[in-house]
Amino acid sequence: MVKLATARESRMYGPRQGRNRAEYINAGLYVFATIVLWSGFAAQLSNEPVSGLVLLLIGLGLIVVVNVHDLIAHLAGVDYRLSLMGFDAQLALVEFAVPVVQAVGTILYFLGILFLFIQEEKGYRYYNLEKHALNMLLVGTLLWLLGSTHNSCQIYERADGHFQILQASVYIPFLMGSLLFLVGALVNYEEQSALDHHGVKLLGWTWVWLGIFGSLLFFVGGLANVVKVFKMQQTDGMRLEKLQGGAQEWLVREGRVPLILEEQRRRRTEVEKKMEVDRRKEMEEGKLVAAPTPYKDVLVGQA
Repeated sequence: MVKLATARESRMYGPRQGRNRAEYINAGLYVFATIVLWSGFAAQLSNEPVSGLVLLLIGLGLIVVVNVHDLIAHLAGVDYRLSLMGFDAQLALVEFAVPVVQAVGTILYFLGILFLFIQEEKGYRYYNLEKHALNMLLVGTLLWLLGSTHNSCQIYERADGHFQILQASVYIPFLMGSLLFLVGALVNYEEQSALDHHGVKLLGWTWVWLGIFGSLLFFVGGLANVVKVFKMQQTDGMRLEKLQGGAQEWLVREGRVPLILEEQRRRRTEVEKKMEVDRRKEMEEGKLVAAPTPYKDVLVGQA
């Protein structure tokens, strides 16, 4: 459940304007998802805990969308060639592994909450789902912590101090929040193994409170990511230099470039052709004024 902090100086999956808009939407969507997630945990303290489960399902679904977007964005930069991971450790361990691990962990957590919701609505008739739900909540949070650890392993050839602070402000709250969720799921699993509870009552107070604080940390990390994305767009990624010998360099050596680079090159060629056509039209219409003859040449001609 971690919004991947940008692992390259710029994502290469669309025109500049559209790419920037997608970055802002993606970062804002994650912040909104954390708010919904926090509301779901807070609703467990009310008299209608089932409504909290619905909010949790909505928030988790949005976070899955965010992580899938991150995965597609990074793979587009290497023309979706997974074989290049052997030449780029950061592509494999960060740009590919983090969204996949986080998405799988979020789906497992989603299914765990869904099983408890079904159990609550069906009147405690599906007892086998309860055990599976608790296991999924535990495994899902474990994958979140693993993804958060990988997310903190982003390295560059060069990066200034300001950017490093922004980077740390993103992955540290995510790492701490994932740890709280894991502790909450583990403690809740041990507590419920000794009790005879069903449905929503399987979610103990420890799980609820640690989920509330974990969601707050995710919210803080999401806000920091919004600031980071804004700064990255303003500086156009000039404050850091990606690792040498990465997957994109291998594509260039093979005479291939990512799809978005090909699209940008094609558009640049079209613009140049259009400018050439306009220039020829101006020449034909006599709009180009002939350059005046230098005074020295006039004197030589008169002599």
